[in-house]
Amino acid sequence: MTVENDAAPQQHDLESGVVEVVVANAAAGGERQVALACDGEFSDPFDIADTKNVSAESLKRWRKAALVLNASRRFRYTLDLKKEEEEQRRKASLLFKLAGQQAIVLGTSVTPPTPNGNYAIGLEQLVSMTRDHNHSALRQYGGVKGLAEMLRTNPEMGVVGDDDELLNRRNAFGSNTYPRFLWEAWQDLTLIILIIAAAASLVLGIKTEGIKEGWYDGVSITFAVLLVIFVTAISDYRQSLQFQSLNEEKRNIHLEVIRGGRRDKVSIYNIVVGDVVPLKIGDQVPADGIIISSHSLAIDESSMTGESKIVHKDYRAPFLMSGCKVADGAGTMLVSGVGINTEWGLLMTSISEDKVEETPLQVRLNGVASFIGIVGLAVALFLLLVLSARFFTGHSKNPDGSVQFVRGKTNIGQTVNGVVRIITAAVTIVVVAVPEGLPLAVTLTLAYSMKKMMADKALVRRLSACETMGSATTICSDKTGTLTLNQMTVVEAYVGRNKIDPLEDESKLHAAMSSLVHEGIAKNTAGSVFPSKDGGGIEVSGSPTEKAILHWGIMLGMKFDVVRSESILLHVCPFNSTKKRGGVALRRLTDSQVHIHWKGAAEIILDLCTQFIDANGCFRSIDEDKAFFSEAIEDMAARSLRCVAFAYRSYKTDEVPTDEHLAQWILPEDDLILIAIVGIKDPCRPGVKDAVKLCTEAGVKVRMVTGDNLQTAKAIALECGILLSEKEASEPNVIEGTTFRKLSDKEREQVAKKILVMGRSSPSDKLLLVQTLQKQGEVVAVTGDGTNDAPALH
Repeated sequence: MTVENDAAPQQHDLESGVVEVVVANAAAGGERQVALACDGEFSDPFDIADTKNVSAESLKRWRKAALVLNASRRFRYTLDLKKEEEEQRRKASLLFKLAGQQAIVLGTSVTPPTPNGNYAIGLEQLVSMTRDHNHSALRQYGGVKGLAEMLRTNPEMGVVGDDDELLNRRNAFGSNTYPRFLWEAWQDLTLIILIIAAAASLVLGIKTEGIKEGWYDGVSITFAVLLVIFVTAISDYRQSLQFQSLNEEKRNIHLEVIRGGRRDKVSIYNIVVGDVVPLKIGDQVPADGIIISSHSLAIDESSMTGESKIVHKDYRAPFLMSGCKVADGAGTMLVSGVGINTEWGLLMTSISEDKVEETPLQVRLNGVASFIGIVGLAVALFLLLVLSARFFTGHSKNPDGSVQFVRGKTNIGQTVNGVVRIITAAVTIVVVAVPEGLPLAVTLTLAYSMKKMMADKALVRRLSACETMGSATTICSDKTGTLTLNQMTVVEAYVGRNKIDPLEDESKLHAAMSSLVHEGIAKNTAGSVFPSKDGGGIEVSGSPTEKAILHWGIMLGMKFDVVRSESILLHVCPFNSTKKRGGVALRRLTDSQVHIHWKGAAEIILDLCTQFIDANGCFRSIDEDKAFFSEAIEDMAARSLRCVAFAYRSYKTDEVPTDEHLAQWILPEDDLILIAIVGIKDPCRPGVKDAVKLCTEAGVKVRMVTGDNLQTAKAIALECGILLSEKEASEPNVIEGTTFRKLSDKEREQVAKKILVMGRSSPSDKLLLVQTLQKQGEVVAVTGDGTNDAPALH
């Protein structure tokens, strides 16, 4: 076979598995060689014999000698280093290409998928591909789309979601549950002593008193020991059941999945292979899976790998592991492994997560019991020695005054009976001395306390919490969802300088402004709008803030699906608690314009804006009107409204990065144009004010630590009773997280005790406050329901 061009590999007849690669061998004077891979066997096309039988190192030395002896002389077979490097790069490129096109890895090909019931791929192949992060297998299966077809899943609509379909998937690929192992060895020295004492007492009693009278003491001790054992066993068993139920509650995470085109909230236990699961910052990856789409998605895999480095996931690194956390970004995943067929499942089969620990009080009481037991044994031993000495020296007498033991006169039987009575007395002291009932009583008391707390919806992770919670001196509480209901509603809105009243009055909006408002709400959101199951209306999913904004958009006549179909999403910069804003870049299909929309904390977005749109749809400089908008934000915040602003800017189409660089694109956030500002109300929970009052009267100081702005935090704190008056609403009682963070250690310790409200606090600020209070000897309780509370809670 002859090829005129230099070293360009050509591939033929991929379907039949035969590949012909033609490679030029420059060193052999232009001779061509053919490497043939047939029937799955792969030959390296660059494995060319050296025609001169000279090593590369030898050729290097020859070249050096040639340069010294005759700089002008050319050697045909000396090594060209530059050409050698190029050849190595070309070799690596070709091998990579061959591996990708033929799924050849180190000379082996991926096994074709084996059907599994109604599905075109088997469980073992699916699990093997995901666990090994086998990119070649994924490519051979047609990527995530091909894999979705094999699993009978629509990447956008999800699985059908009916009971029969879910049952079939569980039968074929398993359920998302893990085996639990409980290994508890109850080896109580006290009980062992009591059992031995009971047996000895029974034998000795029968020996000394006869069967009719002697069995009484032994049986009574045996009954007492058995009673203690059974009560302890039952208590421990019930306690383990309580821990299991608590762990079930802890593990039973509810998350969104896409089934039949709808976003439904289901238990993590109900996830099946083939499910399409949306992921956002703070979520836990519910099962092993593969990325369908992602926007700056970053995963914390430290729980599985032990490395604290955040791993970015996209089509180049598409495999996700169950149990890991979403550190940043957003995306959707196709579930490829559940339950014991995941990396986390393998871990769960080899270890037990739960280890029952003794409480500090139980440790101290067991120490007391052990000390008393040791003292009892010492006294019993001393008594045994004294009574034995008296018996064998003739000082022990019967009730009638006769001596119990006379050397040479008392027979062996009477001697044995006397010794048995002495041992019985010593054993009785041990039985009486060991207070087994005391630890048992404490255990039962703590278990009862835990049960009472569970009835009050307080899930206790450890029994020790029942003791330490009574010693708390301060509570650092989150605001949203803890002190408030976390049921957001837009109650006030400004579009341009116009206040929209009533909120559904779209007539006050210019057509261009209305289009931008709808576009900003529908595209820059992690929520969704879809028809309700009963067909009687619509349902909105997402965070409480997202749901409130989407509801307001619907009130203004926004058609969610229509607006989203009018543009293509280019890139997403997801919202997180550090930046307090999130943005999207999109290309409109009507005019191909690129718009970048931002949404976030109103005062932060306002500082990024240079223009706003007036009632006539015209652009105006914001400089003269900035005070108006700032005043509107402060007024809404003073009435405990959460303020969210929308802004956008145009972007030149030719400056948008290419597809391969989109993931690294940092969306511009300067020269923004303000669209709207909305105020969202989140009312206090009923009974919060009374609860705060009870804590204060009990000597427990309640502090609010929130990511919201200070004005909103002050208003809620006054409403809850954390701040008693406006006079208290000033530094250092009320402080921002950034201000607290910048203080020196000494200043921070002085300020921490006075803080009642901390606003605009990041997760690290909350953690810093808790650590500072703990250093000062405070017993700190933390409450919260969000990802930003996790470090402080931990």
